[in-house]
Amino acid sequence: MDADISRSSSEQAASPPVVRKPLPTTGDVDFRIIELFFFAYREFTGDADMVLERYGFGRAHHRVLHFVNRAPGMTVADILDLLQITKQSLSRVLRQLLDGGFIEQEQGCEDRRQRHLYPTTRGRELTLELSRAQAHRIEAALEATDAGERRSITHFLLEMAGDREATIAWFDRQGIGSAKEETG
Repeated sequence: MDADISRSSSEQAASPPVVRKPLPTTGDVDFRIIELFFFAYREFTGDADMVLERYGFGRAHHRVLHFVNRAPGMTVADILDLLQITKQSLSRVLRQLLDGGFIEQEQGCEDRRQRHLYPTTRGRELTLELSRAQAHRIEAALEATDAGERRSITHFLLEMAGDREATIAWFDRQGIGSAKEETG
């Protein structure tokens, strides 16, 4: 049965008209760039997703593992701030990583309320497996670029990512600095 037939004439009249033309790729919104992000993100995460699936993990697990491995000893509060997630969403992910032996948690020496996170050997190995798949894809794409283009790509990504205080602080701790410092 056609959906329009079951609606009254007043309901049909109140419905917005159907649009049959696609959004243009030019104008005030560059849909090509947005689509490239969608497709690049799909490929970038797809390789890692297959590995994570073996453990029953998702992308949140990957992000926590990545940052804990890059900055062992970071606190739960640090990761909440950096990833901009709630305690509730981190709690489930962190519990699975702790129970699975991928991360260890230690109380702070100065402030016993703090919980510092450290990767285990198992967590380090999984992080490297996930990162190698993504690094391979990035390197393959960068092979077609020269040094100037790589600086432009880095500058662009830093500008996209570096608008939050926690992100800027992360880059500073890693010695990356701001996009202006990196590419200027």
